[in-house]
Amino acid sequence: MIEAENLHKRFGQVAAVRGVSFVARDGEITGLLGANGAGKTSTLRMLYTLLRPDIGQVRVDGLDAFKSPASVKHRLGVLPDQRGLYQRLTARENIRYFGQLQGLGGAELETRIDELIKLLDLDHCAERPSRGFSQGERVKVAIARALVHHPRNLILDEPTNGLDVMTTRSLRQLLRALRDAGHCIVFSSHVMQEVAALCDRIVVIADGQVAAVGDAETLKASTASDSLEDAFVAAVGGVSQ
Repeated sequence: MIEAENLHKRFGQVAAVRGVSFVARDGEITGLLGANGAGKTSTLRMLYTLLRPDIGQVRVDGLDAFKSPASVKHRLGVLPDQRGLYQRLTARENIRYFGQLQGLGGAELETRIDELIKLLDLDHCAERPSRGFSQGERVKVAIARALVHHPRNLILDEPTNGLDVMTTRSLRQLLRALRDAGHCIVFSSHVMQEVAALCDRIVVIADGQVAAVGDAETLKASTASDSLEDAFVAAVGGVSQ
C-alpha cells in the first residue's frame, strides 16, 4: 500500500503540489490523471523518494519513505518519466545491474532476467548496447528493471508510451495479474481509454490538488459525463475556475 498524506512541494515561487492526499491500496490499480503542469509528475517523484516533500508524508507498506528509504526502495518498482538507461550497457546488463542493486545475484537473477526478456519481447536486442534503442525498446527495458526484484508496489509513469499493440496488451495482462496477486500499482497515463479499462480507482490532480477520486463510473456520474475524458475535463475545470 502507498499512502500520500498532505503533500506539498514548491520550486521557488511555484507551488507545484498543494496538499495532495490519497491511498493506493493493495490488490488495486490506482490511476493518476493530470494535465501537464498539474503536479502529477512531482507527486509521483515524491512517492518514489526522488523528491522530498516540503510538507507531508509518504508511506509504503506502513514505512515512512524518508525515514526508512532503503526498505521502501526495496518494496518499490519504479518506471520514471525519464527512462535513463545506461547506453553502453546491453538490455540484459541494464536489467542485471538493477537486480544487483536490489540484492539479487547468481542463477536466481539470470532466470528472472530471462523471464522478463521473454515477457517483454526483448530477445532481439537483449545483447545490444542500449544506445540507439527505439522509444519502445527503452520503455520495455525500463519496465524490466522495475520488475526484476518482484516488488510489492509498482509506480509506473506512462508505461505504454512507445509500445506496440502486442506489447501493450501483454503489459496490461501482466498488470492485471499482479493486481490479482495483491500488488499495489500506481499507474499514470494520458490515454483515457487505458485508464478506464485498467484502473480500479482514479485520482485526478489539477493545479497541485486532488480534484476528484473514484472509479471511472463514479467520476462520470458525479460530473454528469458520458466519458472519462469529459469527466476529467469537468473535474479539472472545477478546480481551475
